[in-house]
Amino acid sequence: MTWTPRHREEASAEMKPALEAAIAAAAQRSAAGRKTVEHLAFLLADVGANADHDLGRAALRALARSPKMVARLDERARQVLWCLPDQSPPLVRLVAGLSQPTVNPLAVAMASTHRDGRVRERAVRSMLDDPRPDLVPFLVLRNGDWVRQVRDRARAGLALLLADDPATYLPAAMPMALLVDARSRGGFAANQVTAALLNAPPAVRRVVGASGAAAQRRLVFEVEVAQRWLRIDDLVDVAESDTDVRIRSLAAEAAGREAVWTGRLPVLRRLARSRWPDVRAVALTGLLRVGEPAEVATRLDDPASLVRAIAREAARRVGTDAQAHYRAAVTGPAPTPGAVLGFSESASAADAPLLNRLLTHPVATIRAAAVRGLRQFDAVDTGRVLPLLTDPAPSVVREATTALRPVAATLPAELPWQLLTGARVELRRAGYRLLGTGGVPVRLRAALLLAVDPDPGLSQRGRADVTGLVRDASRTTWRRTPLPSLDVTTDQHADLLVLARRAAPALGEEVSDLLAAWLTRSP
Repeated sequence: MTWTPRHREEASAEMKPALEAAIAAAAQRSAAGRKTVEHLAFLLADVGANADHDLGRAALRALARSPKMVARLDERARQVLWCLPDQSPPLVRLVAGLSQPTVNPLAVAMASTHRDGRVRERAVRSMLDDPRPDLVPFLVLRNGDWVRQVRDRARAGLALLLADDPATYLPAAMPMALLVDARSRGGFAANQVTAALLNAPPAVRRVVGASGAAAQRRLVFEVEVAQRWLRIDDLVDVAESDTDVRIRSLAAEAAGREAVWTGRLPVLRRLARSRWPDVRAVALTGLLRVGEPAEVATRLDDPASLVRAIAREAARRVGTDAQAHYRAAVTGPAPTPGAVLGFSESASAADAPLLNRLLTHPVATIRAAAVRGLRQFDAVDTGRVLPLLTDPAPSVVREATTALRPVAATLPAELPWQLLTGARVELRRAGYRLLGTGGVPVRLRAALLLAVDPDPGLSQRGRADVTGLVRDASRTTWRRTPLPSLDVTTDQHADLLVLARRAAPALGEEVSDLLAAWLTRSP
């Protein structure tokens, strides 16, 4: 068929909504099952085989936003799409189109997933003849290709693109390069990206470091710190403001190290007042190194355990009795959460009864700290802690659940199920955690109930646990670990069937089919 402008316009109008919906579905991790990705692969192949370059470029731009989706598409297309008979018209047109003067860029991308190494090599050559940022993620994947000819050509092309125009190709290459870094033969692309960062202008590094996933920002910052391109004031600002713990800790360590070397006590004291515990710990360690243990010892009641440990070491150096300090704080009229936790870290189990009176303290953080302290002492009184499962404060409910989980089998049988149907999110989470210590039927029923929970976090956890259980049950029996047993009564089996049908839309087709098969073969 000859594709006229009218044909292209009609095909674009018909396929664009379906293509956008398929990309959106595959971009969602919870919905991106194998069948979803396979459907997307077939749709992309059909679009790539046609002459609508605008639609192909739009699809590539959408795909480039999710490196994980591109990696999954590459895998599933090779396993499913290219297993079709050679006479499939769209696939024949797609491969044949690589030899045309103007090629649909989406056809090049899809051809790079072909099972035949010669086709993949032609696709790589086409990518390099007309380089586009949207094709770079597919080029990075071919840097780890198992065929040497494909791999060498892709690697040479990527190195040249990054060297010639890092502003254009570095932002496109970095997400995929970091994603495949841990794969076999995947380190080359990550090394090239790192080399490009080292040679890129500061403006390019700022653009790359201000966008993308956490791994991308971390790599940019690690390069800047290693090359000492940042002043100490810049490091302090990052340590105080960045929300990524790895970047923040690296900045604090670099700033603290330079402050110790140069004797800048104001910098260390400023970092010691940070709201982030990891930054405070680095700063207090620096103050210890410059000979200020008395100042560090004043942090015995810090909310962070690592900071309290550093403060206790400083107190030992200056002769302060940390245990006596904590005992006075716990038995005094105004204990702090840090003092309660510090007491449980330094006292003995014989002192645990001192914490029981704090279980009814009017301040929620004190009640939560008291429960955690009793758990650390291994002195939890079930009768005293059980009422805290319905405490008004979520932090107290969380600590009480953690403390009672080892003895969940001794609790009233209906209590966890009542919590699982409670009105508050923390109560439902507590009930689910307590039920997680039961057998497979109990865990499956609880996970099915949680899979349709109105809270997105809880429903995601329920779906993940159902998926794990049914996939374990669907594996072959030759593995060493036993298959999960689903020994239930007739009424329990009927209840599970009802819950499975209700949760089917949330679980997805693939998991629902596996669950139905498991329930069918169960007694």
